[in-house]
Amino acid sequence: MRRLAWLMGICLAGGAQAGVESGILIQTSPLAGFQYHAGRALFPLLSVGDRLLLYREPDNPHDPRAVRVEWRGAPLGYAPRADNVDLARLMDNGVRVEGRIVQLQKARNPWQRILFEVLVVEAGR
Repeated sequence: MRRLAWLMGICLAGGAQAGVESGILIQTSPLAGFQYHAGRALFPLLSVGDRLLLYREPDNPHDPRAVRVEWRGAPLGYAPRADNVDLARLMDNGVRVEGRIVQLQKARNPWQRILFEVLVVEAGR
């Protein structure tokens, strides 16, 4: 809980300094579940810097802290379970977040194909 409070403090205090264009970087993660969603078909259309929308799925039967990652309305996968605890708490507390693709790699291992970062965005954005 202290870590969540610390993150919230950084998000609220740093918002004015971060600027609307960039937001506040809170994590960088590989995309989980890429092979089970539209990732393979969409991969050639994705670009580094593309905006990703993040949605909480508290009723997800596999993970109550699930955070779905979408590109232009199409599900690509999820924030990894090991990285979603604080992210889910922030989202559950009304903090607005979004993602951005930072690396694309043609790899056999689906965990290595997309690296994305999560940013806290200001309310006016």
